[in-house]
Amino acid sequence: MAIAYDLDCATRLTADEVAAHVREIGRETGVLDASVTAERLVGEGAAARLGTWIRVVTSRAPQPWDPIVTDLAFTPTVGTVFRMAKGVEVSDQQDDMIRLVVPLLERMDGDAVLHSDFETIWLLRKKGELSLNEDDDLWRPQRLALVKQPYRRETHIMESVFSD
Repeated sequence: MAIAYDLDCATRLTADEVAAHVREIGRETGVLDASVTAERLVGEGAAARLGTWIRVVTSRAPQPWDPIVTDLAFTPTVGTVFRMAKGVEVSDQQDDMIRLVVPLLERMDGDAVLHSDFETIWLLRKKGELSLNEDDDLWRPQRLALVKQPYRRETHIMESVFSD
């Protein structure tokens, strides 16, 4: 099974606009090369420099039991998927994911959550306040150094994922 992370956002931006920001940030940071377009990111998706597959999508209407809605109290409108490539160090791909996500949050409004299968929440932004998971294995010093906006360290969970 592939390792994947989802950035789910409740934003006024469209998927096309988010993809344009991801492309721009990716080029600025060297995570994406010139062949990656916003159109590809919202279409079939595109591979980053280390093989991470990235796709930006318009979120479907959530089910009433969706943990983001029930536990985090917001309804995502746009999602970005980061699927880690096999045979490449996952930690390096996670670094690139953070290189894209952190500046993206600076360029867009709204609530957001970066998570892995609804189980591990890497970051949560609610009502403009950013919190990063307290796990130092997730937020190593080089990743924390990328975060320019104010944040606090707090671990959040989606309780409904773990209930019967």
